[in-house]
Amino acid sequence: MVKAAVLHHYGEPLAIEELDLAAPRFGEVKVKMKAAGLCHSDWHVVQGQLPLPLPLVLGHEGAGIVEEVGEGVTGVQAGDHVVLNWVPSCGRCPYCRLGRPDLCEAAARLTATGMLPDGTTRFSLGGKPVYQFLTAGAFSERTIVPEQAAIPIRRDVPFELAALISCSVMTGVGAVIHAARVRPGSTVAVIGAGGVGFNIIQGAALAGAKQIIAIDIVEEKLTMTKTFGATHTVNAGDEDAVSAVLDLTDGLGVDYAFEAIGRPETMADAYNMTRKAGMTVIVGIAAPHETVEINAFSLPSQAKTLTGVWLGQGNPPVDYPKLLDLYAAGKLKLEPLISAVYALEQINDGFAALKSGQNIRGLIRFDE
Repeated sequence: MVKAAVLHHYGEPLAIEELDLAAPRFGEVKVKMKAAGLCHSDWHVVQGQLPLPLPLVLGHEGAGIVEEVGEGVTGVQAGDHVVLNWVPSCGRCPYCRLGRPDLCEAAARLTATGMLPDGTTRFSLGGKPVYQFLTAGAFSERTIVPEQAAIPIRRDVPFELAALISCSVMTGVGAVIHAARVRPGSTVAVIGAGGVGFNIIQGAALAGAKQIIAIDIVEEKLTMTKTFGATHTVNAGDEDAVSAVLDLTDGLGVDYAFEAIGRPETMADAYNMTRKAGMTVIVGIAAPHETVEINAFSLPSQAKTLTGVWLGQGNPPVDYPKLLDLYAAGKLKLEPLISAVYALEQINDGFAALKSGQNIRGLIRFDE
């Protein structure tokens, strides 16, 4: 039996349940969770904006210790420290062969089913299956994941910090380094000072951007962005963000604009504050039915690049260890990202703080 946070009905609080957890099967790994982050992607599911099979164990940003491995597992062993990879790529589909494991077709199918690769689940309640979010199910004392979803890491980084690599850090820093390939001396705007937005900011600083404009409506967060490398801040609650960015860039707009909220109107703002021939990068996740309105004439006449990014366009087995090496070298800030730590039983309080915009990153700590 394991204690887990389960979503039974959209729009309702998560329930803390005692679930049965079967042993890992072929190619699977049992992970004893030590820490898991509260992400907007989880909240989108709670609100029904990303409909998935229910009941569902949420959580995808996490770290823990391998407790048991199934037959055929060779990449990790019991006792290894691991970070969860919520895009466990197959290595065989067209996108994997193109060098884009972040877009793996097999992993995308798993996301939609809430199951493991063999089409079944390891969580159950009263003999009925309980699904797991993004093949992870990180809001549980223990979880079963595919071997590709457990990335071994160095042991000298605390689990609370390592967990952040799994989503917010990889997504934010990766959007800068892999997707945009921000050049030294560039100008950058970042809409949304949350877990991902802060990492876009520090990614831009790592890339050598000369001007980094942070945009949000919470003044305390804006002030904090400067410790991550922001050179200017714009409170979008007090002034028009696009006009403010244009004023800060002599009317040109920025070389790179990143949207890290997931709202159609702020995605359009990011595009509109990007200079001609610049790049707009959409990182935030909107509901599947929503659309973005962009002036059609501007597409050819301004020659901007508009792109999205998934998991920072990263390759977790390669990039997770590199990111932790950057932290160990003092080049990546992780401790300041954690705004609050919660017990699993307090998870609904953590989501309330996330919804209100109070936290950069709330974290569930498993003390067992």
